[in-house]
Amino acid sequence: MAVYTEVSDEALTAFLSAYEIGGLLSYKGIAEGVENTNFFLHTTQGSYILTLYEKRVREEDLPFFLNLMEHLATRGLACPQPIRNRAGTALGRLCGRPAVIVSFLEGVSVKHPGVDHCRALGGALARLHAAGADFGMRRENSLSVGAWRPLFAQAEPQADTVSPGLAERTRADLEALEAGWPRGLPGGVIHADLFTDNVFFIGDDLSGLIDFYFACTDAFAYDLAICLNAWCFEADGTFHADMAAALIAGYEGVRRLEPAEVDALPILARGAALRFMLTRLVDWLNVPPGALVQPKDPREYDRRLTFHRRARHARDYGWAP
Repeated sequence: MAVYTEVSDEALTAFLSAYEIGGLLSYKGIAEGVENTNFFLHTTQGSYILTLYEKRVREEDLPFFLNLMEHLATRGLACPQPIRNRAGTALGRLCGRPAVIVSFLEGVSVKHPGVDHCRALGGALARLHAAGADFGMRRENSLSVGAWRPLFAQAEPQADTVSPGLAERTRADLEALEAGWPRGLPGGVIHADLFTDNVFFIGDDLSGLIDFYFACTDAFAYDLAICLNAWCFEADGTFHADMAAALIAGYEGVRRLEPAEVDALPILARGAALRFMLTRLVDWLNVPPGALVQPKDPREYDRRLTFHRRARHARDYGWAP
């Protein structure tokens, strides 16, 4: 269970007294996710999600995330809405942590997505990029290529205990990506963490996107590359070309990729895989004592990197002119 901070019923009841969402009926920790502490709240007025921000989320970044969710909703994108308290403020503090209550979205995440799920995701991702076009705030991607070598430095001495040869492979990836990372691609607001557990479906219909706490200003095609990694590979490294083709086609059904984005897709996909391998590796080696969380296995992304090192063109990911 992804709970780093325990919350007593007394503390939660006191916190909720500042809101007009009814009295507390029940609450429980949410298992998905590894970055923040999340609870499902059920009150006399409905259902909500409570998030206590931990680890990599900086408190000064929270206005960006919360304002972005409000902005995207006004543009028709289904995403959680921050609930403001009686003073008109969305951000509060609970158990010494910044905390926010957001609206509850109906739907379920799919553990084993198929072609149709990927096509729907591609369209939703492109609509997210379009909806953020007139968002007035910026946030640099704090986990882009410049952050990867410092991340690796935290784990390098123990990397080979996780997988033999991992340190050498990672050093080679870093050198290649730092030398060839593309600049000047079309960009704007990206989600940057659109894994399967952050996308909800009702039946076959995509019902909403959640967890915007890595959202930032970066290249649109990098966001697409993150989704290719998260949705189109098995844990053993098997790549599903049909799912990737559907994801890209769904995206291009809303927004066509420019030639520079197509050319950059292989290195962006390799970089996205390295980014998640590194953050998982650091988490794997540094689980906080007493945290009710199961860190995700970095070796899954090490296996994906084997594919990306061989890829030479967007066609290798199912893109079709």
